[in-house]
Amino acid sequence: MDTIYALSSGALPAGVGIVRISGPEAGRVLAALVGGLPAPRRAVVRSVVDPKSGDVLDQGLVLWMPGPGTFTGEDTAELQCHGSRAVIARIFESFAQWPELRMAEAGEFARRAFLNGRLDLTEAEGLADLVAAETEAQRRQALSQAQGALSKRLAQWRETLVDCVAEVEAQLDFSDEGDVGCEVDVATPLRVLLLEVQELLSGARFAERVREGFVVVLVGPPNAGKSTLLNAFARREVAIVSAEPGTTRDLVAVPLELSGYAVTLIDTAGLRETDSAVEAEGVRRARRAARDADLVLELVPAGDKPAPAEPHAHEGETECWLIETKIDLDQVGRIAPAGRRRISAVTGDGMRELEASLSDWLARRGKSVPGGVTDAAAVNARQRDGLVRLCDCLESVLKREGSVRADELLGEDLRACLRAIGRVTGEVDAESVLGAIFGRFCIGK
Repeated sequence: MDTIYALSSGALPAGVGIVRISGPEAGRVLAALVGGLPAPRRAVVRSVVDPKSGDVLDQGLVLWMPGPGTFTGEDTAELQCHGSRAVIARIFESFAQWPELRMAEAGEFARRAFLNGRLDLTEAEGLADLVAAETEAQRRQALSQAQGALSKRLAQWRETLVDCVAEVEAQLDFSDEGDVGCEVDVATPLRVLLLEVQELLSGARFAERVREGFVVVLVGPPNAGKSTLLNAFARREVAIVSAEPGTTRDLVAVPLELSGYAVTLIDTAGLRETDSAVEAEGVRRARRAARDADLVLELVPAGDKPAPAEPHAHEGETECWLIETKIDLDQVGRIAPAGRRRISAVTGDGMRELEASLSDWLARRGKSVPGGVTDAAAVNARQRDGLVRLCDCLESVLKREGSVRADELLGEDLRACLRAIGRVTGEVDAESVLGAIFGRFCIGK
C-alpha cells in the first residue's frame, strides 16, 4: 500500500501548515526529514531538513504516531510548520525522493480509516458533515454521528439478530433430538426491534432537514413585497425590487441561520395569469417550489385579500402562514385578522416578531417528531433507505403467524435483516458508495 501525504490544515497562507503522512513508509520519511523518530505521541520541536540537499526547510512541531492507534489505523506522522506557500511547497518537493510516497486523493485518509476498521460509514458521513457544518444544530448532529451514535444503535440491533439466527440454527442442527422442538420464539425480540427502527425513522426527515436546511418559500401576487422581505432577511440586496409587476421571474434562494438551524428562504415569481411565456414559467416554478417547501409564507399587501381566482400554490400538507405586508402604507391602521402576521420589511415593524415565530416553528418541528429526535437518527437518504429496507425485512419475518417454525427460509430472512444493517454501516456493498461519500472530503482528510 502506498504512503500518502497532504496538507491537512486548510488554505495557505496560514499561521500553521500541518502536513500529514500516513502509511507504511511514514516513519522512515519522518526520520529522514527530522533526524530520527521522536517519542511516540509527543510533540517536539525539530528542524525539517531535505535529506538530499541538506537544506533546512523550516522548524516546527513534529509528531510521530505508530499504528494501529491512529485515525487511519496506519503509521502516521505530522509536520506542523509555518503555513506559507513557499515552506509547504518546498516540503512537498522533498517528498519526490521517495517513490512510495504520493499525494492523497480527496477523502483518502478517512477512507483508509474506514477500510482499517477505525470507523464505519455512518461515522465517516458524520465526520464529513462535521467538517461542512455551518450552524449549531448541524454541528451537534454531525458530532453525534461522528462519535458513533447511530453505529452503536445498529450494533445493538445486529446483536439481537445474531442471537435470533443462532437460535434458529441450533433448532435446525438438533431438531432430531427428542428434547429439542422445532418452534422458536424470535417474534418477540423482533417486534421490539421493529418498533425501535420505526421510532428512529420517524425522526429521519427532521434530521435530514437539520443537515440540508429547512426550505421556506415566499409566494403571493406581484408587488406583494416578497423580494423586499427576502432582502430584509438577507440584510443585503439579493433580489431586484421594483414597482413594475413581474420583476422576479425565477427562484431566488438565500441561505440563512435562525436559532442555530439552516434555512433556505426562496423568493418566487408573483402568482398571476400572464401571457408572457417567461413569466408563466416563473409562476409554474413558484408553485412547484411551494409544494416542496417545509413552510410557505403567503404575502398579501395590508388590507388586501388573496385573489379568490388564484389557486393556492401550497395546496397539500405544507404549512402556510398568511403575512400582511407594507403595513407602513396602511393608513387605516388595521389589526391583523386571526392567523395573520403584519410586517413592514421597509421600516422593520413586525420583522422581529416574524423571526421569533420562525424560530419557534423550527423548535416545534423537532418536538413534534413521534418519540422525539434522537442523536442516532438517520441524517441522509442513504441511511434512511437502509433502515427502510431493514423494516421491510423484519416485517417479512413477522408475517408468520404465532411461533415461527425454524427452517432454512427463516434463517435466510434473518440474514437479510443483518445485510440491511450491513449496508448502512458499510459492511455489505460498501464499494458502490465509497467514492460518493469520501469524495466529499477535502484532500487532507
